[in-house]
Amino acid sequence: MEKLPRIEGIDSLPGATPTYDYREAMKLSNQLCFPLYAASRNVINHYTSFLKPLGITYTQYLVLLVLWEKDNLPVGEICQRLILDNGTLSPVLKKMEQAGLLLRSRQVADERVVLISLTEEGRALQEKAKDIPLKVGSCIPLSREHAQSLYSLLYEILDRDPSAES
Repeated sequence: MEKLPRIEGIDSLPGATPTYDYREAMKLSNQLCFPLYAASRNVINHYTSFLKPLGITYTQYLVLLVLWEKDNLPVGEICQRLILDNGTLSPVLKKMEQAGLLLRSRQVADERVVLISLTEEGRALQEKAKDIPLKVGSCIPLSREHAQSLYSLLYEILDRDPSAES
């Protein structure tokens, strides 16, 4: 794989310098979004190779991570934790229910609220998936310190992004 260029014209990012050259700013090599996107795809591809034998997608895995942490959650809370909207998550939940991994039910106190709970099969999948974080971690060519720094920087972006809450 060809080595991707680093951001050379980072000074052309808005706010970095009083002069703004749109031609420089519009170069792919100067886009912060591109290495984030490419790295995200790379990491997700690693996850996918380990998830496929379990019969689940990356998004389904994220839902399971949330429910393994705390079961029987409203759809809205899962959406909030995954920074996904209801329209994106609903078809994923429907497929997971059809696969026997979870159940959808209405909350007794407020029938507008749909609760998601794991089935025995969904809970049992955690044991089968337990080594995935270590396996994926071993595929990522970063030291522990760099991985922790990247994690912190990414959450700094997410925590400051008001659109991530919608």
